[in-house]
This record gives sequence, structure tokens and C-alpha cells, in this order.
Amino acid sequence: MAAAATAPPQPAPPKKSTMRPLDFYAKCSFGGVLSCGLTHASVVMLDLHKCRSQANPGVWPKSPFAGFAKMYAEGGIGGMTVGFAPTLAGYGVQGMFKFGLNEIFQDIYAGLIGGRETLDTTPKKMAFQAAASASAEFFADIGLCPFEMTKVKMQVELPPKDWAYLSLPSALSKMGANKAETNFPFGSLRPLWGRQIPYTVIKFVCFYQTAEFIYRQLEARGTKKSEMSNGQQLLVTFAAGYWAGIFCAITTQPMDNLVSMAGNTANKGKSFGQMASEMGTFNLFTKGLGTRIVMVGTLTGLQWWIYGAFKSACGFGTQ
Repeated sequence: MAAAATAPPQPAPPKKSTMRPLDFYAKCSFGGVLSCGLTHASVVMLDLHKCRSQANPGVWPKSPFAGFAKMYAEGGIGGMTVGFAPTLAGYGVQGMFKFGLNEIFQDIYAGLIGGRETLDTTPKKMAFQAAASASAEFFADIGLCPFEMTKVKMQVELPPKDWAYLSLPSALSKMGANKAETNFPFGSLRPLWGRQIPYTVIKFVCFYQTAEFIYRQLEARGTKKSEMSNGQQLLVTFAAGYWAGIFCAITTQPMDNLVSMAGNTANKGKSFGQMASEMGTFNLFTKGLGTRIVMVGTLTGLQWWIYGAFKSACGFGTQ
């Protein structure tokens, strides 16, 4: 009796791509430019006070209001906006990579793990979000570093004279011409990674988890996200972003202090370990922290709000 014929093996179904159109990534990148560039530039006066108080302890006033008064007395309105241009340019570049590449890396990593549907637990989601945001920030800091070093150099010099009022092209040129002293353009890249990568991981993971928690609580009370207006969703976005910013400020404060101190000529030739030892553990974690919590919390909330509003305007939702 003849054996029954076996059916030929069926080809595996084609793997579904997790990548989205280039237009999506381009628009998200531009949303990142607006999100980070505009927000950081808008608080440059507070940042100027923070950097000067960190790099010049005992010389610069601790109180922001006393610092603002001193800025105005020394240079008028221009004295209160020192570092505006490199802040706007540098954080615009950083935001482009931070948000744009985060979307790209999320889609790449989703493809590697078999799709977002495999993220069925909170730890898996957090690990996925952390990996994508850390990967994006690695490249974002390379773009930011030359501008950040220039900004800090312009801001921490006391009394403000040789650097403070240079134009951005002149300041970048001078930084390059004095690279033996300034270590331009990537001398601060490692501490910047040490500050910004943890900051960004917390910024994204804490934001996503907080927003998800808020929406779960609202749904438990009878309000679904799909039933909320864009304005209501963006309010949730801002609240989750501000909460994430508080944690960002606390965890990255030591590296922020070291980056500011590195711009002070008095610390020329010192390693970051030596500067940390001289500042002391308590001061390393607390000097300028109150100002930075207000600044970073507000910044992070506004960044997520701007990014969410821009994505919504493009038809991509508020997150």
C-alpha cells in the first residue's frame, strides 16, 4: 500500500517590519529640536546662576535672586543671558538626536525582540525604554558636547570679560584655538555621558511609567485616554514629565557639578576625581540642587509637553 504523500513544508510568513516611514522620524527629530532647544534657552538666566555658583563657591551668591541682581549689575540685560546662543544651538542638536533616535532605536529593538507585544511586564517595558533612550543619548551628547563646553566656559568666568560676550562663532573658534587649555571639542564628553545618559534614561522611563500609571488611575475612575481631549492628554504629559525631571535632577547632580567646575580656569589640569574630592561628597550631591530641581523639573515637563504637542499636530498622538 502506497504511503500517504506528505505536504511540502510551508514557507515561514515574512517578518513584519517594526520600522516606520522616514518622514515620521524626521518630524520627531524636529520636535526634539523645538523641545530641548527652546526650553533650555528659555531658562538660561537660571542656568547661568547655577553654573557660576557651582564653579565659584564662596564668590558667587547662593540665592538665585542675589545672583540675578549681580548679573544685571555687571552686564545689564546682556549679562543675564550669557551663554544663550550655545545653549540654543547645542540643546537643539541634542534634542534632535535624543528624541529622533529614541524613536528609531525603539523600533529597531522592537524588531529584535519580536515586536512590542512581547513587552508584557513592567520590567520588560522599562528595560526596553531604558535601552532605546540610552542608545539615543550616547549620540546626542556627542553633538551637544562642543556647545556645552563653550557655554560653560562663557558662563563660569569671573569677572565676566574675555569669554562672556563673544558671539557663538567667535567663542567656538576661540575654544578650538585654545584646545590645549580647553580640551575642546570633546574634553567633557565622559562626564557629559555620566550626567546625561542616566538623566535621559530616567527622563524617558519615569515619564512613560508615570504617564501609564496616571492613565490607569483615570481609567479606573471611568475616564479612558481615548475619550480625553488633546489638551487633557497634554496636561498628563506635562505632569509626568515634571515628576520625571525631579528624579533626573537628583540623580545627575554630582556630574552636573563637575561639568561646571571643569569650566573654571582655577581647576585647569585637575581630574574629575580630584575636583570631586575637593568639593566633598555632600557638596557634590547638594550644591545648586534646589535651583536645579526647579529648573530641570520645569524643563523636563515642558520638553515632553512641546514634543507631545508637536507629535499630536503631526497626527502621531501625544506620546
